[in-house]
Amino acid sequence: MHGFDVSELVPRGFVVESGVKDDDGFVIAIRGAASVCRCPACGGVCDRVHSQYRRRLADLPAGGVRIALILRTRRFFCDAKACARRIFAERFEAVEPRARRTSRLDDVVHCLAIALGGRPAASLSRRLNVVVSNDTLLRLVRRRGPRSFPPPSIVGIDDWAWRRNQRYGTLVCDLERRTT
Repeated sequence: MHGFDVSELVPRGFVVESGVKDDDGFVIAIRGAASVCRCPACGGVCDRVHSQYRRRLADLPAGGVRIALILRTRRFFCDAKACARRIFAERFEAVEPRARRTSRLDDVVHCLAIALGGRPAASLSRRLNVVVSNDTLLRLVRRRGPRSFPPPSIVGIDDWAWRRNQRYGTLVCDLERRTT
């Protein structure tokens, strides 16, 4: 397929089933490489498959071309008598549960959101061929939360008006550590 191996495009721990080029880019069908799975509740090893479903994930673009992964996720039976969970879906390191992007794309999008904010990051992400809205970028920053830091003991506060009687801004600075 165009002089390269499609398996080089997918994250570790997956096996490529097929790959096709369509109008938007590459669509690669993948599945987990492991034949057994651990129950998230009891930790027991399970090999009996209940069913399967497909998820569509966005991944990092390659050479300016979008990559979409169609992930075949299996549901397993947990046969442990003491386990409260009877059926569970397999989990992957490279993909969070219920995510629509791979973890590596999510990290890039988060860095864009932190560095540029909502609209500028959305504009740059479109140029990088990663479709994400400004609201999604801001939600991602809020979801990951602020980094923890000790409470400041010496505080400086500055407030200003962007527009008189309409919009105001406030900046709280930690004068001891010289951070905002």
